[in-house]
Amino acid sequence: MTTMLARFSRRVTSSGPAWDPAAGASGLGPDTPAATALAKARPWLLLAPILLFLAILGAAALVVLRMSFGTQGNEWHGFTLQNYADLLDGYFLKSLWLTLKLAFQSMICAVLLAIPVALAMARTKSRLARRLLLAGVLLPLLVNLLLQGYGWLIILGPAGLLNHALLGSGLVQRPLMWLYRENGVLLGLIQTAFPLAVLPLSSAMRAVSSSYEEAAATLGATRWQTLRHVLLPLAMPGLVSGALLVFAYNASAFAVPLLLGGRRVPMLAVLVHDQVAPLLNWPAASASGVVLMIATLTVMALSQRLVRRTQKLAEEPHA
Repeated sequence: MTTMLARFSRRVTSSGPAWDPAAGASGLGPDTPAATALAKARPWLLLAPILLFLAILGAAALVVLRMSFGTQGNEWHGFTLQNYADLLDGYFLKSLWLTLKLAFQSMICAVLLAIPVALAMARTKSRLARRLLLAGVLLPLLVNLLLQGYGWLIILGPAGLLNHALLGSGLVQRPLMWLYRENGVLLGLIQTAFPLAVLPLSSAMRAVSSSYEEAAATLGATRWQTLRHVLLPLAMPGLVSGALLVFAYNASAFAVPLLLGGRRVPMLAVLVHDQVAPLLNWPAASASGVVLMIATLTVMALSQRLVRRTQKLAEEPHA
């Protein structure tokens, strides 16, 4: 029996290499082709969910693009350019201009309001204060847009909280009309998109070392000069990212313009909804969406190019 076991062990040993615990349960060594292929594929496996999501978005954009060339009732087989020709109407051009104008105004206001909040979040030493600020900034993202819109209806109405405060202070003699006006829609757009301006800017400011501010203060710079000439230029990528996020978000806004502006402030998303819901004119709505997407991407690309050119011109004298 002992002789048979000895022969069996010699035969197993001579038939192949011994099992290496470092190679893992799969038996793949670190230098084997399979292990190398697995190491190369691992980053792509991590990127698979976001790539799948982007693929779905790209497919949806292609579907909308195809429908924009269709005819009503024959969206998939017909082909016409009449949907885009109809967009040259004055009402649509006014709606497009109004959408871009309100998106740009809300972007400027949101960024200006975000600078002190982002600076406080980046420079505060207290964890509790930082968490409270972060919770306050994230709150609009946690509340449904419809609820926020109805909240603004209560605040901006003729008998709302804002008019009550103005009448009680004696600043006005009669209630101001905020609803169904551009100003009311602008307030709603600023409030809903405010977190998108704060978060990228706060991260960029936190990445800037406080030693730059200390050096500027040592050279006699005031806080305003330090913010303008030191901190904001170094945090410019976060500032531009936040501004473009606010612009893109508000250019396609629907709930807030519909509740606060109604049909008197016809932003393009509301116009697209009107073409789909009562009329079922999917090709015309798709063409409007394509034009809005192209206009938004064009403005964003021009803004990025302008910012890069400005930074380049600012760096040339120091080169």
